[in-house]
Amino acid sequence: MKRRQFLKAAGLGLAGSAVAAPAIAQSAPEVKWRLTSSFPKSLDTLWGAAETISKYVGEATDNKFQIQPFAAGEIVPGLQAADAVTAGTVECCHTASYYWYGKDPTWALFCAVPFGLNTRQQNAWFYDGEGMKLMNEFTRSANIISFPAGNTGAQMGGWFRKEIKEVSDFNGLKFRIGGFGGRVLQKLGCVPQQIAGGDIYPALEKGTIDAAEWVGPYDDEKLGFYKVAKFYYYPGWWEGGTANHLMVNTAAWDKLPKSYQAVLAAASAYANIEETARYDARNPGALKRLIAGGAQLRPFTQPVLEACLKAANEVFAETSASNANFKKVLDSMIAFRNDEYLWWQVAEYTNDTFMIRSRPRG
Repeated sequence: MKRRQFLKAAGLGLAGSAVAAPAIAQSAPEVKWRLTSSFPKSLDTLWGAAETISKYVGEATDNKFQIQPFAAGEIVPGLQAADAVTAGTVECCHTASYYWYGKDPTWALFCAVPFGLNTRQQNAWFYDGEGMKLMNEFTRSANIISFPAGNTGAQMGGWFRKEIKEVSDFNGLKFRIGGFGGRVLQKLGCVPQQIAGGDIYPALEKGTIDAAEWVGPYDDEKLGFYKVAKFYYYPGWWEGGTANHLMVNTAAWDKLPKSYQAVLAAASAYANIEETARYDARNPGALKRLIAGGAQLRPFTQPVLEACLKAANEVFAETSASNANFKKVLDSMIAFRNDEYLWWQVAEYTNDTFMIRSRPRG
């Protein structure tokens, strides 16, 4: 009798194990996503963030969760990446949110706006301030949840065929510039053009545009702008820090197990730091090569910068008056920026200024 009871109990135990195994498997399901990037593969810094996210998500899940990245144009054009996520054509994209400035200027505030936050300030605003909360409140209507996934650092002011010595030199200038910066420069007579990265060089070479900005020395060298425009201006006051994001379709996100959500967020955070590190490491050498190749560095003059700041503040005020979402996010960003620079002038700026003045020359 006892033997029969033991066998019966053992059988129930084995049956229980058989039921439990699929439950464990279900907690780590096979998931395959597609990621469309706004950037070409030739820009290994920007495109590289998509590869990094895909790599670490796969490795952390024993390839149960696979994300296949596609460069701009392989599924949709670079400037339509977020649209593809909204529509569910792809599950996610890696992009710069200011490409959707034309739909609502609030998008630009989460990427870069004139005289906005620098890179570290952006990360602080996103991770420890209101930045990500405000962004995801805003992008929910587009079926998107976003994660910081790269930052270029402060950008250059672009390549010009002629020198910009005074504010009037912007008048009539056809300038490839994205997002909010273009609207600010319009007030100074500029004619902004929004062109995807891979299409800028032909436009500059043919004279369709007079000037172009992209990111900085490392990427600009790859794109070859120095071959057709020799004056290289700084700083890119419209992009003191340019955040890129992984944007995920909310329905696809909600279907993920919590563990996969955590892995995806962590992989994005790693890509966020890695992109900045790559630019910081690679820009100095590229700048040296560009100067050796004939590029002529020029700073925007103080009067030009002051005129641009005045125009930017006018655009901010005009936009805030008609767009409540924009005003809400801008107010948060400006308050955060003011406190950050209160701290920056005490330690960060003082230390860096001294070290720049003291560095060995030559």
